[in-house]
Amino acid sequence: MRVVVAGSSGLIGTSLVAGLRRAGHDVVRLVRRLPAAADERGWDPGTGELDADALEGADAVINLSGPGIGDQRWTPERKRHLLQARVRATEVIAKAVAESGVPVLANASAVGYYGDTGSHPVTETSPPGADFLAGLCRRWEAATAPAVAAGARVVLLRSGLVIAPSGGLLGKLEPLFTFGLGGRLGAGKQYMPWISLEDEVAALRFAVETPDISGPVNLTGPAPVTNAEFTRALGEALGRPAPWIVPGFALRLIMGELADTALTGQRAMPTVLEAHGFSFQHPTLGAALAAATGK
Repeated sequence: MRVVVAGSSGLIGTSLVAGLRRAGHDVVRLVRRLPAAADERGWDPGTGELDADALEGADAVINLSGPGIGDQRWTPERKRHLLQARVRATEVIAKAVAESGVPVLANASAVGYYGDTGSHPVTETSPPGADFLAGLCRRWEAATAPAVAAGARVVLLRSGLVIAPSGGLLGKLEPLFTFGLGGRLGAGKQYMPWISLEDEVAALRFAVETPDISGPVNLTGPAPVTNAEFTRALGEALGRPAPWIVPGFALRLIMGELADTALTGQRAMPTVLEAHGFSFQHPTLGAALAAATGK
C-alpha cells in the first residue's frame, strides 16, 4: 500500500513509519516545513495548504498530527489552541481525502472521548463524556465527516496511554520513580488505559490493513489497571519503592483543570481489535513495562 502519514515525527509517528516500511508499504510523510527528502510532502493545516501531489496514488492516510493534550496547563488560550489545531488539521486531511478519492482514513483520537467512567468497562459503543477532553474528541472525530461522506472507510483511533522506552508516559514518570518519588495519584482507583508502543503501532497497521474495520477503535491493552496498580507495577519494574500519595487537591493546584485527566480515567477495552483477531505482543502491564524499561 501507499500510505500517507501526517504527524510522522512524533513518538508514535516515528515508530509507525518504520513499522509500515518493514511491512513493505510505501510511506509518504506530510511535513509542516519545506520538504527535504523524496518521501516528504508539504502541508500547512493552519492555512489549509497541501502539496498538489501529496495524496497521489495513496491507498490510505493516517493522521496523527496535533499538539500534545497533556503537555501544558489548560488555560483558556491553551484549550482554544488544542481545539482549533486538532480539529483544523483533521478538516484539511478529511477534505483532501474526499477530493482525492483516497479509500481509507485512519484519524487519531483518544479514550478521553468517554470522559470519567470509573470502574465501569467501556467499549467503542459507549457514549461520550461531558468534560473538555471528551468534547474535544467529539469535535475532532466529527471533522472527518467529508471523508465519510465521500465513501472512505474512516477509522477513529481512540488511543490510550502509550508505554514506550523513551518519551511519552514513562518519560515523565521514570525519573520520579528512579529517585524514589513515585506514588499514586489521589485515591488511585482511577483506571489507566495503557498500551505498549509496539502494540499501538501494530494496531494502527492492523486497523488500516483490515478492510472491515471502520468507526471507533480503542487502541488500549486488554487488561487496563487502576492508578494504584500501575504505580505498584512501575515501582517493581524499576526496582524502586513508590510509597507516596499525591493528594488530588495538590495536583489540581499545580495542574489546574488538566489534573482531571490524571485523577479520572477510562476502563477502556479493545473490543473491536479483539473481535477482528488482533494479537497483543504485550497483553499485560508487566510485559509492557518490562519491554519498555529493559528490565
